[in-house]
Amino acid sequence: MSNPSPVAVATPLQQAPALRSITFERGDLQLDTGLLDYVVRSDVHTWIRRGGGMVGFGEAARFTTAGPDRFSQAQAWWREIVAAADVVDPVSQPGTGLASFGSFAFSKTSRHLSRLIVPRIIVGCVEGRSWLTYITDDGGAELSASAAEAELASYLDGVEPERKPCPADRLAPGILTEEQWMTAVSRGVAHIRAGELTKLVLARDVVAELGSPISTAQVLRELAVRYSDCWTYSVDGLIGSTPEMLIKVENQTARARVLAGTLDRSTAPAGEAGYAERVLAGSEKQQHEHEIAIDSLTHQLEPFTRTMTSHSEPFVLELPNVWHLASDVSAELAVDDDGNVPSSLALVEALHPTAAVCGTPTTVAGELIRELEHLERGPYAGPVGWMDAKGNGEWGIALRGAVVETPTRVRMYAGCGIVEASQPVAELAETWSKFRPMIEALGLRTPFRP
Repeated sequence: MSNPSPVAVATPLQQAPALRSITFERGDLQLDTGLLDYVVRSDVHTWIRRGGGMVGFGEAARFTTAGPDRFSQAQAWWREIVAAADVVDPVSQPGTGLASFGSFAFSKTSRHLSRLIVPRIIVGCVEGRSWLTYITDDGGAELSASAAEAELASYLDGVEPERKPCPADRLAPGILTEEQWMTAVSRGVAHIRAGELTKLVLARDVVAELGSPISTAQVLRELAVRYSDCWTYSVDGLIGSTPEMLIKVENQTARARVLAGTLDRSTAPAGEAGYAERVLAGSEKQQHEHEIAIDSLTHQLEPFTRTMTSHSEPFVLELPNVWHLASDVSAELAVDDDGNVPSSLALVEALHPTAAVCGTPTTVAGELIRELEHLERGPYAGPVGWMDAKGNGEWGIALRGAVVETPTRVRMYAGCGIVEASQPVAELAETWSKFRPMIEALGLRTPFRP
């Protein structure tokens, strides 16, 4: 079997255009809505958490690639872009000045195009304080606050109408049926018991077939409001709200949030205090899965750091649909012989794929994923986020999300960490709990009941 959605072949390394950009400070945004007031179009690029982050409009430049060198090729192109650019950035904060949004395929064997996109307009916000960046490839364009505001206004004129649920809306099976996927889980457990690996992450898909066109902006606003502690992302039709930060770089500091271990809130007994802590923290299976994930990340990050700290014990992250075991990691990045620190995208290349989305060892797990899933993951579980000209950036893992394949067809993905103690029925239930954010944001209902 193969994914029916179209895939594209990578293009040769594209020539970097000469860009000009200017950033202006703006006033405070509304605390209750923040950047959500700017999420009004289906083609908007977003990175939003708790009302702050970045929203991008239009396209000044684009780079696409595929294959095992996708990260290094993207970095090379971005360095060329930055070197050739004329940047005026009096604000000089992470995310200001020249910046790009990006998403990368999960697998080095995928034909799905990884991409970096430089918008024409970026509205950014941190703690209520906002800025506006105007980027152009037109050497004669006026770079002024009034020109930037006029360009932004032209995009805001294209407000997308909201969508109401339609009787024709339905959920359709993905590449594998539920029974076939549970068989894949059983086979994965057999490989683990045979000693070939210690953890395997298996994903599945379902398809929302809509009776009327999706309102992508509406879905993003729903996700951002319901899952305010997650990072709501949108890059070129890849949308979602991820609870997992792969890496965040601000100047010389890197941070990550690792999740492994999941408990569906819909199955929790009402009014039982400490239920999530008792079940998650008291579960040898969940603790083992989490330990594998955190060890994987810290081992890969260590060569780039001077110091690194993480929680001695994971904490329980509470989301509207599930509880997770979570650990936050922070590190001071090492300076190389030339006085440079690694960029956020360089760290992405070193860290991806983590055990949280692939398994351990990753090489063995990756081969089994291709054998058992029968699924072209595309950008699902790949890095998604942004980076600026100074190497700062935030890159999450594209989880709790979907790909908008057509205006009426949306493919959703969810995966589970499989260890020796995994039970196929329980893992199936976990996928439905992870599908729930996107299903509900689309105005549909989750069909699975444990």
